[in-house]
Amino acid sequence: MRPLPAPISPERWIMQLFSAQTVAAGGIVRRQVRDVERLVGRERFLREVRRRGYRAIENGGYFVIFCNTDPVLVVT
Repeated sequence: MRPLPAPISPERWIMQLFSAQTVAAGGIVRRQVRDVERLVGRERFLREVRRRGYRAIENGGYFVIFCNTDPVLVVT
């Protein structure tokens, strides 16, 4: 069994996520729903996504965050 990593504050987790190079480049990131809910909470996470003008979808236990303001179109 692996040891658990040191706890991270919700503020630091959000700061690290949204300061990643992929985010700065307008890319796409994904995070497990269970990790988001455990570390920062679903509502706070979604509030941060909306505040930045980004979009997020949930599928298969993951949040997929589109780190730009372009519309998201589900094609199939």
